[in-house]
Amino acid sequence: MRYDAEPILTMRGIDKQFSGVHALRSVCLDVYEGQVVALVGENGAGKSTLMNVLGGVVRPDAGQIRIRGREVGVRDVRHAMALGIAFIHQELHSLDNLDVAGNIFLGREPRCGGPLQLIDRRRLYAAARPYLERLGLAVSPETGVASLSLAQRQQVEIARALSLDARILIMDEPTSSLTPTETDRLLAIIRDLRAAGVSVIYISHRLSEVRHLADRVEVLRDGCNVGSLCGDEIQNQSMVRLMVGRDLAIPQRTPAAVSSECFAVRGLRTKAHPDAAISFSVSAGQILGFAGLVGAGRSEVARSVCGIDPRLSGQIRLAGRTLRIESARDAIDQGIYLVPEDRRRSGLIAEMNVRENISLANLGRYARWGWIDRAAEARAAAGQCRALNVATPSPETKARNLSGGNQQKIVLGKWLSMRPKVIFLDEPTRGIDVGAKAEIYQLMRQLAARGVFIVMISSDMEELLSVSDRIVVMHEGRITGAVDREAFCEETIMHWAVGSAEAETMETKS
Repeated sequence: MRYDAEPILTMRGIDKQFSGVHALRSVCLDVYEGQVVALVGENGAGKSTLMNVLGGVVRPDAGQIRIRGREVGVRDVRHAMALGIAFIHQELHSLDNLDVAGNIFLGREPRCGGPLQLIDRRRLYAAARPYLERLGLAVSPETGVASLSLAQRQQVEIARALSLDARILIMDEPTSSLTPTETDRLLAIIRDLRAAGVSVIYISHRLSEVRHLADRVEVLRDGCNVGSLCGDEIQNQSMVRLMVGRDLAIPQRTPAAVSSECFAVRGLRTKAHPDAAISFSVSAGQILGFAGLVGAGRSEVARSVCGIDPRLSGQIRLAGRTLRIESARDAIDQGIYLVPEDRRRSGLIAEMNVRENISLANLGRYARWGWIDRAAEARAAAGQCRALNVATPSPETKARNLSGGNQQKIVLGKWLSMRPKVIFLDEPTRGIDVGAKAEIYQLMRQLAARGVFIVMISSDMEELLSVSDRIVVMHEGRITGAVDREAFCEETIMHWAVGSAEAETMETKS
């Protein structure tokens, strides 16, 4: 990197308003060739909006963009790509009706000769394989994207960006659904790209990644530049202080009082892993964490217990009583709820407003003679927004217009309004900022203290270690280890997660 040279990208005085709300206020950004610049800030700080301007998704109201010293007006996404800019969005844009290769080369497929110019499938699949191998994604180019996990779909998006041979690569929360192993592989790829002269703009709420990867950190708050950090200045506390305007301490989880009342699953077998029967339990007042790599079967367990996917066998007991759960409705009626991994696809309806999303799972409560009592809906929604500190202009605001952290709070509010007994939280803080994370952790602790049974699935090891009272580790559909808080060891948990060390199951240790 030569900082005396001209930046490959210069953004000056970028302004953008949406319906009178100032999303960006005279924001500036310089990026040099072969540099990794991390863009950090709380949800709503303007990071994604600034990158949407650069990526041609939205037009700025004011400001100037220069690439290699030449002023450009980025007209649209295709023009951005022509300028050598590739954008991996936080909310995935993969097309489920296409296969992996079709998504990677969408709009750029190799064609056969002749008048029909049909897609040359053989060349398409051959071209896709090197990118999949580079990312360590063990799927065929012919695999339908609809069958992939969220983490795998995210890697397909990364493969598409790499295939563009871009000189400026924007990554918005690229590791939010990746395991530690997949994250390490991606960070190594980013370092290789940097060495090859590619400039990377990296947006992430995982500050440990930023600390180890970034050459420079630019911090936004409320749509404005508030600071820049380089070298040894890039420390978690320094970044958080700039992001939120104050020091923010996320307290460690203190051991919970163990109750004799428990939620237990015994001999559960799922379609994803029919040969593996697992058992676990969580006591009232505790938070049980589930660790494991993508494909370990953690989400499948949650979906089976919550009646979304059928279970081949197994018993579910709550407070000594065996429950009959054959459908999601059965689970809801028993007070067992799932906050899913992908909130946009499965947790809420983006085109509905906050009020409608919060009441959606329990419409019978608001029905009067076949009509929905909208005033009662609005009161319930306003109550949840106050309790969860949801930043929204009103309960009539569409969910798609809110930040990721506020969308997650809406999904939580939907279930909290129904007085849960058991909540499964699948990647509860994926893609949300440190402030919102702290609020969600505090909420989880409050729920546990009230006697709600909480099971948290997370790929974030720091989150698991700081929030959980007990951690269960899965590998290929089986529980390979379980450990209480006083014996937490990150290295041991990772050994169990990759199947290199066997341990007693939770059933035998309980």
